[in-house]
Amino acid sequence: MMPLITHQLQQQCKYHFRVLIGLFLLLISQNCWASTLSGIPLRLTSDSITKIELQDWVYANQSNDIENLTTLLQRPENSWKKIDTNQPYKIGIKNYWVSFSIFNPNDHLSRIIALDNPLLDSVKIYHLINGELVSTEVMGDSLPFKQRPLESNIFLYPVNFEPGDTHTFYLKIDSKGSISLPLVLWSSNDLTRLTETKNLFSGMQIGLLLAICLFSLFIALASASYSYSYYSGYVLGLTLLTATIHGVSFRYLWPQWPIIQQYIFIIIIPLTLGFSLMFTEKVLQLKYHNLKMLRICRIMAVLCFGLTIIMPFINYSFALYFLAFVVLTISTILMAFSLIQAFGGQRNAPLYAIGRMGLMVGCIITGLIYLGLITLSISPQIPVMIGLTFEVITMAAVLALRYNDERKAKFEIQQQTLEQAQRLREIREEALRNEAENSEKLEQMVQERTLELEITLRELNEVNQKLTEQNTIDSLTGVKNRSAFDRRLIAEGRISRRQQTPMSLLMIDIDKFKNINDQYGHLSGDYTIKMIANTLCEYVKRPTDLVSRFGGEEFAIILPCTDIEGALLVAEQIRQAISELTIVHNGHTIPLTVSIGVSETIIESDEHPMLLLEQADKALYKAKRSGRNKVCYYPLETDEI
Repeated sequence: MMPLITHQLQQQCKYHFRVLIGLFLLLISQNCWASTLSGIPLRLTSDSITKIELQDWVYANQSNDIENLTTLLQRPENSWKKIDTNQPYKIGIKNYWVSFSIFNPNDHLSRIIALDNPLLDSVKIYHLINGELVSTEVMGDSLPFKQRPLESNIFLYPVNFEPGDTHTFYLKIDSKGSISLPLVLWSSNDLTRLTETKNLFSGMQIGLLLAICLFSLFIALASASYSYSYYSGYVLGLTLLTATIHGVSFRYLWPQWPIIQQYIFIIIIPLTLGFSLMFTEKVLQLKYHNLKMLRICRIMAVLCFGLTIIMPFINYSFALYFLAFVVLTISTILMAFSLIQAFGGQRNAPLYAIGRMGLMVGCIITGLIYLGLITLSISPQIPVMIGLTFEVITMAAVLALRYNDERKAKFEIQQQTLEQAQRLREIREEALRNEAENSEKLEQMVQERTLELEITLRELNEVNQKLTEQNTIDSLTGVKNRSAFDRRLIAEGRISRRQQTPMSLLMIDIDKFKNINDQYGHLSGDYTIKMIANTLCEYVKRPTDLVSRFGGEEFAIILPCTDIEGALLVAEQIRQAISELTIVHNGHTIPLTVSIGVSETIIESDEHPMLLLEQADKALYKAKRSGRNKVCYYPLETDEI
């Protein structure tokens, strides 16, 4: 009996073991299948968060020999694999394809896709809607900055989502540098706020570095100090490097010369290292403490300056790896030098070592992020940027200490020679007093002349303002003239376009004005025009509204932020008021009516205001043809925009 039971238990264990193995293999196969297919698209609705990191929906193609989209679409789905965010960053790659999809079920939405890596050489975006290619965009720092769809330090691509559409994006990446793809889907408002914050911090960092650089340069020029000269060159190199990493240099310094952007890193890094070595030699005073270290620093400086010339002629990816090795090696050597000098009693060495250590820690953290050994929710460049800023400030403190030591030494020498220089000092003080008196007199004269000049400039400005106002006022009616109307029309059109508010135009023409001139004379006609201008000003009272004489017996009125109902109401009030107006001139009662054409829309383009003016003119002629003394509205058709 017992052997039989044992045999049954063994059979059941084998069965369960086989089932578990099967389930385990099925789970592995499903995971592998899910990681290689294109996956379900991101579902986007009006309730979605305004910042969506797209890494969970991005897939990369495993082939690197595909040159165009047609060839890519012919590849099987299992050639796509989901991007692993923990994998090391790649340096130097060509024909790297990534893809993601976004589905919008119900809403009309507008979003911006942001690729926060301004150092990519070429990014070609293929935009498909429901499987049809609708747009192709090429950008990158190998192209002029103006070719980007939106002017920004990073790469931005705006997208409008219609209900029921599936948007698929294929990105072809070519770059000699780091292939970091932080793709984020933003709302425009949140992206603007983030961009302002990032620009503030990067601007503060660059401004701080530039201020330290200029301060050191001025001290170097004033004191002929080699230490400050080398330090200013070192900080200037770091400033350019920081501005380039943030995309600021390419946007503001050389936007039309992408060739500079391609080689700036491998040129500025060895140049900055050279200045750093020369500065280290001076600040640690190796000439007086260790001649062997002095020779090593000078040899490495010469090699770095030589690399500045050689680097543009070698492979870019190899150059980056080589420079990373050089930076790490030189930083380690300089830290060792500073520690040796610190233990030897050199006063400036401990603070110098702390600065170098901060830079080293930043470089190590950035390197670990690039290698995928650690994962932090920050950009990989941030740790090394913080380390650079900390090191620059620390080195400024080292220079300040050295400057203070030199000042104290000079003060002691001055104290020793005080008695011998007493007479010379008295003569100098007397000369300074005389100079101060002369300077005071000169300053008083300058102030008087400055006051006279300010009065003259104020009077001239007032005259210019009067002339400008006269050039914009119609001399007969006192309202704005045609030139002022044209400028105001363009300005209000831009405001309507930016704020998406309606703008209305009224074109007003005096009915049978020629008969008035023929029957009552031109003076009566001029008087009639002035009375109508006064009436228009009475009914158009908002500061933003504009009444202008368009030409002859025609007037034009701009009504910003006014829809068609409001515009028609104002037009009807004006028409009725003028028809009831009693005009008596030279004993003659002049009957008077006007025809008014109205147009209204929200401006969408730079040409749109002129179309609005044409529609108002058409509405005016419609009123004329309908029997005069009427208000007509001519709607602006969509196909006319």
